[in-house]
Amino acid sequence: MRASFFNRVLTVTMLAAALLVATVAAASAEKRVALVVGNSAYKNITPLDNPSRDASLMAETLGLLGFALVGGRAQLDLDKGAMDLAVQSFGRQVQGADVALFYYAGHGVQVAGSNYLVPVGANPTREADVDFQMTDVNLVLRQMQGSGTRLNLVILDACRNNPFGSRGLRSSDGGLAQMRAPEGTLISYATQPGNVAQDGSDGHSPYTKALAATVRTAGLDVFQTFNQVGLAVKRATSGAQQPWVSSSPIDGTFYFVAPTQTAPPQVAAMQPDPLPAERLRADPDRVPLRDAALLSELSERLYELNFDPDTADGLTRAITKLQQRISMAPTGEPTEGLLLRMRKMEDLKPWGSIVYGPDDSKWGISWNHASRRAAVADARGNCADAKCPIELSFYGKSCGAFAISDKSWSLVQRDSVQRARDAALDECGKAGKACRIIGSVCADGSGR
Repeated sequence: MRASFFNRVLTVTMLAAALLVATVAAASAEKRVALVVGNSAYKNITPLDNPSRDASLMAETLGLLGFALVGGRAQLDLDKGAMDLAVQSFGRQVQGADVALFYYAGHGVQVAGSNYLVPVGANPTREADVDFQMTDVNLVLRQMQGSGTRLNLVILDACRNNPFGSRGLRSSDGGLAQMRAPEGTLISYATQPGNVAQDGSDGHSPYTKALAATVRTAGLDVFQTFNQVGLAVKRATSGAQQPWVSSSPIDGTFYFVAPTQTAPPQVAAMQPDPLPAERLRADPDRVPLRDAALLSELSERLYELNFDPDTADGLTRAITKLQQRISMAPTGEPTEGLLLRMRKMEDLKPWGSIVYGPDDSKWGISWNHASRRAAVADARGNCADAKCPIELSFYGKSCGAFAISDKSWSLVQRDSVQRARDAALDECGKAGKACRIIGSVCADGSGR
């Protein structure tokens, strides 16, 4: 009856962070800046399953490697205006940096020999539309040039099938065109120029999955890193996909993770925000939360992630479910390490909710709220004096539907409004009565 926790799995654990402390020690002497973009929810062409998950994985990984992220996190499902603003902000923040990194996952096409990244709202009907509706990769390269960086990295997991091939755009059958790498720049493609890369069937593309694992290996310089990524992808795809690198001469040696050092300091990327009573200490997974304010914060964050601490399952059960989702040992214990992870989880906006009171036959619906609590409050506002205790909340791209008959009812969440409606009717109809939909909506307000 409740919406599931977001589908991606946070792959970076505290153990991985401990292995990366040498990296942060080495990176502390240099300024690293990264813009990470993932576009999945395309509105006018075929959506993609994995880029948003890929971008989230890379943002989490790069954060642990000492990169300051533009916007503080992965930038997901950007339209043209948002992409332009993100690239401009990236250009300002890399001024005076040592290393600049741009990562993009999503649709990408080559048109008339130039490579374009595709915002989620792009809908070109002729070649002349491309410059106004898409982002030229050369714009990103120009933001890096003249910034004073000694190394610029452009990583493009964007070589999927051309979604505009039927519209007469002068692009190849698939993939991106090879670009000349400017001075001090390395460009990594998910596959060879002109070829098509796989989106992946296990939650991540083969390229990003290999990249996120390889950059955490100590002692590999930048060329060794991308060579290892290429070998890993080639093996994983049985030779069907071979990543490609274009590079100009690089001054000096760059390591994502420097060779192991002794007596490393605490991982800077894992430092928490200021706390009401004290800061999170080292080894936070072993430190139980005792401060009432921190316990209250943990409980509130559990609620917003759809793990209700106040239901019959209780706080321990809610924590156990969350720990299982993010690959922690399911101890059910409220620890500082758990709170730290929750603080780093991405915002789940927007939220929608459908509530129902069987005793009073009252119900309410809401959408496009900044939090689950706000969505539920708005939906229950339509119940007048009734409490409407039954709740279905959903977020992001999820949708909910409410079906009812004179004998039964059903609240169901799915990844599209039509699937939610169909599933709600099927569930409600199991009582043998014809049911009807009385409310359905997606979290962002679409599908009403």
